[in-house]
Amino acid sequence: MSAEPKKAHNFIQSLIEDAVAKGAHTATVVTRFPPEPNGYLHVGHAKAICLNFGIANTFGGECNLRFDDTNPEKESQEYINAIKADVEWLGYQWQGKVHFASDYFDALYNFAEELIERGNAYVCALSADEMADYRGSLKEPGRNSPYRERAVEENLKLFRQMRDGNFQNGEMVLRAKIDMTSPNINMRDPILYRIRYAEHHQTGNKWCIYPMYDYTHPISDALEGVTHSLCTLEFEDHRPLYDWVLDNISVPCHPRQIEFARLNLNYTITSKRKLRRLVDERIVDGWDDPRMPTISGLRRRGYTPESLRTFCDMIGVNKAGGTVDVGMLEFAIREDLNIRSPRAMCVMRPLKVTLTNYPADKTETLVLPVHPQNPDMGSREVTWSQTLFIDREDFALEAPRKWKRLAPDQAVRLRGGYVMTCREIIRDQSGEIVELKCEYDENTLGVNPEGYKPNGVIHWVSATNSVECDINVYDRLFNAETPDSDKEGDMLDHLNPQSLVVLKGARAERNLASPASDLPYQFEREGYFFFDQKLTENAGKPVFNRTVTLRDSWGK
Repeated sequence: MSAEPKKAHNFIQSLIEDAVAKGAHTATVVTRFPPEPNGYLHVGHAKAICLNFGIANTFGGECNLRFDDTNPEKESQEYINAIKADVEWLGYQWQGKVHFASDYFDALYNFAEELIERGNAYVCALSADEMADYRGSLKEPGRNSPYRERAVEENLKLFRQMRDGNFQNGEMVLRAKIDMTSPNINMRDPILYRIRYAEHHQTGNKWCIYPMYDYTHPISDALEGVTHSLCTLEFEDHRPLYDWVLDNISVPCHPRQIEFARLNLNYTITSKRKLRRLVDERIVDGWDDPRMPTISGLRRRGYTPESLRTFCDMIGVNKAGGTVDVGMLEFAIREDLNIRSPRAMCVMRPLKVTLTNYPADKTETLVLPVHPQNPDMGSREVTWSQTLFIDREDFALEAPRKWKRLAPDQAVRLRGGYVMTCREIIRDQSGEIVELKCEYDENTLGVNPEGYKPNGVIHWVSATNSVECDINVYDRLFNAETPDSDKEGDMLDHLNPQSLVVLKGARAERNLASPASDLPYQFEREGYFFFDQKLTENAGKPVFNRTVTLRDSWGK
């Protein structure tokens, strides 16, 4: 067995350890995982989940699950249910009840009125295009809105009219009054509330104004007693606004926002918007397609929660960004499955073999280990019979140099069974090879033959005591390292045409007729596979998804 991978550096954990050691932090550590319920979580979210829940666990603290549900037009209960399931599947449990930003809509509204009363917010009637023009650019300062100096009483009146539904979508917004000349564009009087006539999955039609994320986020953190608000690096320039909001209202505490580098994987898309495009345009079969980097897709492909947690430990948590080789993710699952997977033989491209010197009415039961390195996993029985199946790719009419499989008049050992030699080739009318006539050596079960040496060892199944199944051979969805980096092209130009190859009519050991729904298998000499219950129900026979190859063979 391989050694357990070492954990990489986690600078956030080091920061908190230093603060605790110096007595600068004495409160219970409280973190939160705050996804927006507008899609399924992906492997990048797995990093954030492991970080937030891991930090809380390390310091004996708490981690909240909070849905940032401030955009009802793009959110649904489906996504909420999926996200909760993903967090639990990864092995984490949030503190207390599930939180929603909408739980605080009343408080958020009252804090907005507090900002207005303090002269720190105003109602603005600029259109979206006008507001963009007034905002300026990175090179030019912005200009004050003509509505910036409204009286407090007028702003309160207009904001309440917004709340009461007296204006149309986009007609009015509430903006923070900060600094239109700030070099940080996020501080140029950002929008705090906008009008949206949309039914909310939690609050129904109670509200027609909804707070913006940059306003909701810090207040929700403070109301929940969060001590460390951990965000990806794109929110670093938003931190001054996070602090400004909390400094200008009467909240019970002021959490610390810390940014870390998001996960970028080569050959992978982790933009939720772009993943949704793959689903909407039917490039993939839903959010849980095993080629998707979503947690549900990885789970259906056969990834384990342990492997994803190990992967997150391996890549660490850093301030600097970068791209992680997807091979690290594949290494993590390969190492995990090597330990836990029972072995089985599955012939993916069956070629019939008839043992001409073996009785047609005879069978033998051979005993093979379930796991060659773990005797505690027991043994399994396979049937030896006159008619067998081997893989077509294990036979060559003209054997190349160093060929370690079957060829005319050459011998191979069938794994766990006897040695056989090919004597005759049977073809159909089109010339395709449909059967091999072979002779077996009855004196070679568990011992080497005398006077000759087998060419290699191949896998097989009995034709009379095996089960038909379908195999989905999954590979990377994209064949470019950075499929979305081509500004002039389209990420779909980089789709891997071999990302899914369906092999129908494969044959597997009989004990796979009713496989466990949560058990991975190593199909010997082929790779690691996972039973797909969803597809099996439609196919009427077992369907297995390839999780990962036995070795890293990409690009070889």
